[in-house]
Amino acid sequence: MSGENGIDPSVPPSGSGCAECEAAGGWWFHLRRCAQCGHVGCCDSSPAKHATAHFRESGHRLVQSFEPGEGWYWDYSTNELYESGPELAPPVSHPADQPAPGPAGRVPDDWARVLRA
Repeated sequence: MSGENGIDPSVPPSGSGCAECEAAGGWWFHLRRCAQCGHVGCCDSSPAKHATAHFRESGHRLVQSFEPGEGWYWDYSTNELYESGPELAPPVSHPADQPAPGPAGRVPDDWARVLRA
């Protein structure tokens, strides 16, 4: 990462799940957190790919994994993975008891087939 451009470590995450999926009653595979504004969106393996959509709409290029135990960053503008980076405001992941895929009760029984489609 070139400096801390595009990162605001003081901004908390927007919630414990994908903001758009929560609003629409959808589900996700894994979550990503915008390092600039805190928006939590679903990953590109998820049906709706809201984290990438947020990058395209906002220009906020850096996300951090919002999965428990993961601290890596992804830069959408360069397609680069960074093993670590600045610590962001807590919480640093969705709750550990929240399943992936999630959220509980909204994931279809055939979710693995849906992701491969």
